[in-house]
Amino acid sequence: MDVKLTKNELKLQKDRLRQYERYLPTLMLKKQQLQLVIRRIEEEIEEQRQKQAALIAQVKTWIAVYAENERYDLLSLVRIDTILKSESNIAGVIIPTFKELTFRHIEYDPLVCPLWIDKGVAFIREAAQYDALIATLHEQIELLGRELRITSQRVNLFEKVKIPEAKERIRLIGIYLGDQQTAAVVRGKIAKKKLVAGA
Repeated sequence: MDVKLTKNELKLQKDRLRQYERYLPTLMLKKQQLQLVIRRIEEEIEEQRQKQAALIAQVKTWIAVYAENERYDLLSLVRIDTILKSESNIAGVIIPTFKELTFRHIEYDPLVCPLWIDKGVAFIREAAQYDALIATLHEQIELLGRELRITSQRVNLFEKVKIPEAKERIRLIGIYLGDQQTAAVVRGKIAKKKLVAGA
């Protein structure tokens, strides 16, 4: 550790230490906030997956009908048009927020198609809504996780490197300046004795 042993350097190190100690709690608070939000989003993902699983469980009762009528391609009747998202700010991170999923209108003849087609199309659309919502939540976690890693690195940098380094430099400069002051006092006393002895 190369450090200038001067009063100016001592003041500079004390200022830096004050700055680090003032900035560290803000970083720690941001880290906690990010962790809390990520945990909440993970719970939301689990909740949405359970809702989607419940929907699929409801559909399993009549899905066998679809398997028997393979000539009707249910998936061809559902086409996603747009995924509408907005943005929100969490702890300084801009994240996407799912609003809605819109579908293209695809015509089919209800007189020719079986009765279950409407229900099947509605099911696929609802399942797709869950998929889009869950994908957006995963995107949020990815963005917030990246920011959490950066914030954690900064917290560790201040906690484990910058603050101890500044304290050590202040200690070394303090010892050196204290020794210099003691030596100056001793030199002054010796000079005074010589003056008194010489007079």
